[in-house]
Parts: sequence; structure tokens; C-alpha cells
Amino acid sequence: MAVIARKLRLFGRVQGVFFRQWAIAQARSLGVAGWVRNRSDGSLEAHLEGEEAAVEQMIERMRRGPERAHVDDVMIEPAAPEDLKDFTVKL
Repeated sequence: MAVIARKLRLFGRVQGVFFRQWAIAQARSLGVAGWVRNRSDGSLEAHLEGEEAAVEQMIERMRRGPERAHVDDVMIEPAAPEDLKDFTVKL
């Protein structure tokens, strides 16, 4: 199976709502590797990689986010796979 990767930037109420911990659980349930981190401008950045269908499902879940989040906009760019094996918080 081909591995794809995507870089995401999420804007809205995405910090202080347990988004990163929620993203870890979602990614692991889908078999998606990568990382997520808060940005100083209040946005959230993520790198997702895995099978195309799983990455697309993760993107759709991130568009909604956890219960207390409110995602206003998502920027998605192709990225190079980093051969990651897990999904973590990146500082």
C-alpha cells in the first residue's frame, strides 16, 4: 500500500480544548502516524502520514475536532512521508 503524507494548519478554537490529545487517540485508531503541535499564532499544525484512506479520514475528523473545539479553517498541503511509526505531540 502506498503511504501519503499531508501537512495541516487548523485555525479557530483549537488550543486549550485538548485537541492534541484527542488527535493522538484518533490517529492511533486509524493507524495514522505523524505529529501535532500548537503554534504561537493560536493555530494547530499537524503532519499526517499513512494509507490514503486513513489519512483522508483523519483529515475529516480534524475538520470537526473534539467537542470543545471549533475549527474555522483547515489548510492542507502535500508533504513528504517522514517514515514515522506513531502519532505524537511535537513541541
